[in-house]
Amino acid sequence: MSYADPAPRQPLLWLRRLALAVLVLASTALGVATMFRILYDGGLGILQAAVLGLFAITFGWIALAFWTALIGFVISLARRDPLTLARQAPPATAALASRTALVMPIYNEDPARALGGLEATCHDLLASTDQDLHDRVEAFVLSDTRDDAIAADERRHVAALRQRLAGRLALHYRRRADNAGRKAGNLAEFCRRWGRRYDYLVVLDADSVMGGPGLLQMISTMQREPELGLLQTVPIPIRQHTLFGRFTQFAAALYSPMLAAGQAFWQGDCANYWGHNAILRTRAFMAHCGLPRLSGRPPLGGEILSHDFVEAALLRRDGWRVRLDVGIQASFEELPGNLLDYARRDRRWTQGNLQHLRLLFASGLHPISRLHFAMGALAYLSSLLWVLMLGLSSADAMLNALSRERFFSDTYQLFPDWPLDTSAMVMPLLALTAAMLLLPKLFGLLLALWQNPAAFGGRWRLSASALLEMLHAILIAPLMMAFHSAFVIGILVGSSVGWDPQTREGRPVAWRQALAHTRAATLLGGAWALAMYQFTPSFFWWLTPVWAGLISAPLLVRLSGSQRLGNGLARAGLLAVPSDVQPAAVLTRLDAPLSLPTPAEAAGVPPEQPGDMPLQHLGWRRQRPARHRPPLKEPH
Repeated sequence: MSYADPAPRQPLLWLRRLALAVLVLASTALGVATMFRILYDGGLGILQAAVLGLFAITFGWIALAFWTALIGFVISLARRDPLTLARQAPPATAALASRTALVMPIYNEDPARALGGLEATCHDLLASTDQDLHDRVEAFVLSDTRDDAIAADERRHVAALRQRLAGRLALHYRRRADNAGRKAGNLAEFCRRWGRRYDYLVVLDADSVMGGPGLLQMISTMQREPELGLLQTVPIPIRQHTLFGRFTQFAAALYSPMLAAGQAFWQGDCANYWGHNAILRTRAFMAHCGLPRLSGRPPLGGEILSHDFVEAALLRRDGWRVRLDVGIQASFEELPGNLLDYARRDRRWTQGNLQHLRLLFASGLHPISRLHFAMGALAYLSSLLWVLMLGLSSADAMLNALSRERFFSDTYQLFPDWPLDTSAMVMPLLALTAAMLLLPKLFGLLLALWQNPAAFGGRWRLSASALLEMLHAILIAPLMMAFHSAFVIGILVGSSVGWDPQTREGRPVAWRQALAHTRAATLLGGAWALAMYQFTPSFFWWLTPVWAGLISAPLLVRLSGSQRLGNGLARAGLLAVPSDVQPAAVLTRLDAPLSLPTPAEAAGVPPEQPGDMPLQHLGWRRQRPARHRPPLKEPH
């Protein structure tokens, strides 16, 4: 293969990262200094010092998210490419001179649902080019399903789709005898058997749907940039009908592209990998992404659960560029439709991301890769830190309220020790924190109002929907904080997680189930509110968003799975998203039924081209990181 273009320029990337670090550190220092003055009253006790330390971590996390969102807002408003800072140009595609595999690992999924998405993706790809793709693109369904009845249904659906794609795009089916290594092991087994047959892998989840033009753009980019090891797109949720699902879908459509632009601005060629809707350079992935087992027992040892972060870090460690491309459109996924199913998915991610703390000091990693590990863990640890900070602050407020004011110490002194009045500093700090949490949502709203309000139902409906989403986010935040805190504590005391398929379709939540999973949070919220109202009423009102969300947790969970409420908002034109109002072509193909052949045809696999995928070293032993690595020899 021949490559014409070098990697895109990343002007002043070091300065961007330095400027972001200065902004985050300066904001955090301002917040911590204000909190110090509030807490300091003639001394700093153990409780106050603990609150201050927890506040520093959580406020720094908020500051990083805020500045990333502001950068993304400016970049998106100016319609600039976040990497090159040049004006956005129409996507460039070229004739395919490579071989690409679309791989979909599945595990006990609904075959009709998974294969329906794959069919829509394949048909849209074929409709997007005049080039014969039969020898250029092949699709694989990589089954780890343990249920024989589901596996038989998988084979029937694959056979039906093979008939419909016959002569235009090859489709293969492979079922493993075991599911060692879970999804990462599934992909590794494919690579060892067929990896050398393909230049690139497009990894799809069972709920992934991707448009043909975007796929062609991804492949063309890989062909054009020989040092690019991984290209990640921004998946947007679709097909949500429950109340919680529609809120989540709306928030992602409104804010995710802007936030991704901000991330791409400072990540540069050291972006992250989210495990799907991405393209990998196969031989680079095989050479550098074989994952070892972590020493020790689960939950923090054993198989690496959040493998995608680690694979991106290993590619970057060995000199390959890893990029987030916010310009690739029609990249979609589905999400759990109620709060409980969403939390169950987060439970697995919590364990996987906490494992990354063990890899923070692995040899040779890029500093941004280490930052990704820390941020991934903090995404869940921050909930526990917030709980501890609020709990300690409440305890400190109660102790202050219960203690008798003393203006003179036991020793002789002429003047009294008047207590320092810090009330004037509390509200500005609260306002600053609230602004940094809510302004990113306002940025996303302003961007959509300016650039494409029709895709969200028009300006008035968009504004009303954004307000509803903000209120919803405030209400469920305490419950998600409680869930995540419980997950972190469970992992730290040794509780591991299973590997069950995700529940993606919307389903109602019974009152009994809602109460069973929220009873503790509701009782805690009620007791907390009662204690604060009794001993320190002013602090009670400051904590209103927290205790109100906890007390109403059963109702929130119950309503989260309501399709009647979700569809009612849709009929009113609220929470509309581009995938509903202006659907991409691939989404119009999504619900075409598969006609099942009888009897089912055997789904074969192509000839193997075995290759090695060595396990990588993730210890502290130093090794020289690759500064520049020429492209591996391509198979064609």
